[in-house]
Parts: sequence; structure tokens; C-alpha cells
Amino acid sequence: MAPKPKNPERDRRTRRALLDLLKQHGQMDTKALAAEVGLTGMAVRLHLYELCEQKLIDVMDDPRPVGRPAKLWRLTAAADRFFPDGHADLTVSLLRVMGETMGAKGMDRLLSARAEQQVGEYLSAMPKRASLKRRVEALAVLRTDEGYMAEVLPQDDGSILLVENHCPICSAAATCQGLCAMELEVFQRVLGAKASVERTEHIQAGARRCAYRIG
Repeated sequence: MAPKPKNPERDRRTRRALLDLLKQHGQMDTKALAAEVGLTGMAVRLHLYELCEQKLIDVMDDPRPVGRPAKLWRLTAAADRFFPDGHADLTVSLLRVMGETMGAKGMDRLLSARAEQQVGEYLSAMPKRASLKRRVEALAVLRTDEGYMAEVLPQDDGSILLVENHCPICSAAATCQGLCAMELEVFQRVLGAKASVERTEHIQAGARRCAYRIG
């Protein structure tokens, strides 16, 4: 059993940081986690064991060509409560009621109006006459502020990967698939006609994250 923490508040922040890292990057080993939070491997393992006892993470073996398998830590479904879901129950209920009262055409008009609002807000916050990379980076900041834990990953082929590690409207998107379809349109309009935007990973399709290849 892990020893009782000497500084409960500091340890709480460390464990939350570990959860955030696993949410953002997926499964990670102890060494990588320790490097990110600036602690020794032994200190981080104590926190990881505590999170395991709380059923917030679990561990799996990752076979290596030489030596023993590495231990990879990953979030469990129980950790979802630490990542807000945009008042999911209320949103889902409202979407269902609107779908029943407005019909498919009415919902399409509503989603189009929401997309117009998003485009306007994003464009107003975008750097003027910036490169595509700068615009994607600015979009990632805006999306992170909305809870999407977005990051930008340049690719070897010159394209850019916009990754969203969390979906704060996941339940709503599952109820109203038009929300996800509109995201592609919004990104395309914000980044400009010369940019190509393709969704390559999708949480609603079972992926860990949503990812958009932009070129």
C-alpha cells in the first residue's frame, strides 16, 4: 500500500496532471509521465498505484524486442467524470425535443445558424493574413478554450494534424450527428478555401480522439 501523502493538495494536483496527460496523449509509460510532471519514476508510480486503486487508470504490458515488457498506463471509463461533458443530460434532452418539434429541416436550419455563429467568432479571433499553420494554431487555442484539449502536430508530408483529445459535447454529438458534420464545414470556412480539411479519427466512430488532417 502506498504511504499517506505528506502534502495532500500537491499530490492531488500531481494526480490530476497525470490524468490530463493520459487523456491528451493516450497510454504512456512511467518514464514518460515522470518526465512530464518533473518527478522520479518511483514517486510517479506511487501516484499511479493510488489512481489504480481508485479505478481511474489501469495498466497493460507492452512487449519489447529486448527485455521485459514495458508497463503502459491508460485511463478507464471511470475517469470521464474529470473531463466535463458540456451539461450532457440537458443538452441531449433539448436536442431530442427540438428534433421532435422542428423536424429534420428545422434542425438543419438550427445547425446552420450555429455554424455561422462559430465561423464569425473564430474568424474574429484569427490572426489576419497569417500562414495556414498559424491559423490552425489559433483555431486549436480557441477549441482548447472550449474544452476540446486541442493540439497541432506538423506531419512529415507537410500537412498539419489538428487533434482534439476530448469532446465536451460527445453525448450531444451522439444524439445529433449533424453537429460533427458541421464541424468540418466550420473548419473549412475558417481556414479558407485553399486549405483541405479531412477528418482522419473520430471519437464517435470509436477512436480515442478526433483528428483532422489539414493541408
